[in-house]
Amino acid sequence: MNARPLVAVDEVRAWLEMLPECIAITGGTGFVGSHLVDTLCAAGKRPRVLVRDSENARWIGNQPVDLVQGDLEDSEALSRLMTDAGVVIHLAGVVRAASAESFDRANRLGTRKVLEALHSAAPDCRLVHISSLAAVGPSATPEGAIPEVEPHPVSYYGRSKLGAEREVVRGAKGQRWLVLRPPAIYGPRDTDVFQFFKMAHSGWMAAPRGERWISVAYVGDVVRAILAAAAIGEDKRIYHLGEQQPYSLDHLLKIVAETGGVRARLVSVPVGVMKFAGIVGSAMHSIGFSRMPVTRDKMGELLAHHWTARTDESLEDLGCAEVTRFPEGAEITWDWYRSHGWLS
Repeated sequence: MNARPLVAVDEVRAWLEMLPECIAITGGTGFVGSHLVDTLCAAGKRPRVLVRDSENARWIGNQPVDLVQGDLEDSEALSRLMTDAGVVIHLAGVVRAASAESFDRANRLGTRKVLEALHSAAPDCRLVHISSLAAVGPSATPEGAIPEVEPHPVSYYGRSKLGAEREVVRGAKGQRWLVLRPPAIYGPRDTDVFQFFKMAHSGWMAAPRGERWISVAYVGDVVRAILAAAAIGEDKRIYHLGEQQPYSLDHLLKIVAETGGVRARLVSVPVGVMKFAGIVGSAMHSIGFSRMPVTRDKMGELLAHHWTARTDESLEDLGCAEVTRFPEGAEITWDWYRSHGWLS
């Protein structure tokens, strides 16, 4: 059992006390989900978690949880997961896949399966659906998108996440639901933004040419927002998460290097070169290298000019306006990567 979760119980005790006894989670072994499980278990909760392999429950294997073996295509497992649940937190999905069909099957159709199980097994529970800023698409200006903006996703991943949101809205049928849209999430256990920490550690960092502004969210803040949403969130509403002020990509990368105490050269890469790297990554992914950090789809997202969201109102309403600023969060993240041997 993790005695010291990233998000301490005292920080979120008021929300924890408002939660029902039975909490069901998909994606509980992943980056965000495992930190959520850590906090719930530290508070004496015993969440029910969907896992592909009950013998290999990554990050949470030693936690006092009830494991339900199965996946989002297993209707029977989903029914067992959700029976008598008071809250279902749907985090599961894929961020990399070889095709649009694979993204759609995992993210949109997987969410449909969750809703079908909810209707039969827990019709009165609340669904907290974790989406992504990718469902909205990039913003025309650095100020960012509001939750009510008309979405225009630019990637297979983003379209599948928007499809999942629409499954929730169309398929809820009286169900209590709300949607959270985080931007790029970083922090201990992350493997995506980690690539920038890894580059800085090696002494160089690559970024596409041109001005780009980015909203980011520390994983601890996302966990707090999930708990707040489950406890006090407004039904049938979409919330945007992340720091209230975006960063230019170049500034963000400089902070990564500075907080890590490393000297890293920032290399401005032509867009064409980065697109080619994405094509190569997709080709490698299609022949079985599923851990490739960059694919054509992901590169398309990276090359968009402003991945920013307006979050002030959402954070205020959730009681989460006090966020972890990137310099502080990056220091914590460096310490974790180093102490766990990820940057040896």
